[in-house]
Amino acid sequence: MSTLRFSPFPVLTTDRLTLRQLSPSDTTAIFALRSDERVNRYLDRPACRSLEEAAAFVEKINGGIEQGKSLYWVICLQENPLLVGTICLWNFSEDGQTAELGYELSPDFQGRGIMSEALGRVLAYIFGTLGLQTVEAYTHPENAPSEKLLRMHGFRADAGLGVTADGHRKFSLAK
Repeated sequence: MSTLRFSPFPVLTTDRLTLRQLSPSDTTAIFALRSDERVNRYLDRPACRSLEEAAAFVEKINGGIEQGKSLYWVICLQENPLLVGTICLWNFSEDGQTAELGYELSPDFQGRGIMSEALGRVLAYIFGTLGLQTVEAYTHPENAPSEKLLRMHGFRADAGLGVTADGHRKFSLAK
């Protein structure tokens, strides 16, 4: 696999949003997001249990970015640099043509089109700058808003083996 380099980190902007790199100053917000039952409801991960665990997560994420294994953006409103959500690319294929997409948004900011705006900008970066050919995403079968978001951006549910062992549905978008 050709090594991906994300230095300098690609800060992305839209009319309302800034997508920037995660920093240690985001530890408290990451803890709040990753420990929120409403956010974790459809995600296959344990809730974050402490600020120390959140700080270790921030270090792990930034290490993955330095190694070219992932991209992880903090979603902020233009007028406020505080984290309201995240969107990431990871699980890059060996040939660098496919990656998996993940995202989460604080319930206080849901229903405002924020994730749709962030996703649109990230997809433009994925296909325009990175040159990936396919993006995959997995949703819990009961997470209708996530499925709606993906479909709105052109993702299609994979037929056949498009359900994982834990019941999540696979969606993909090709260039």
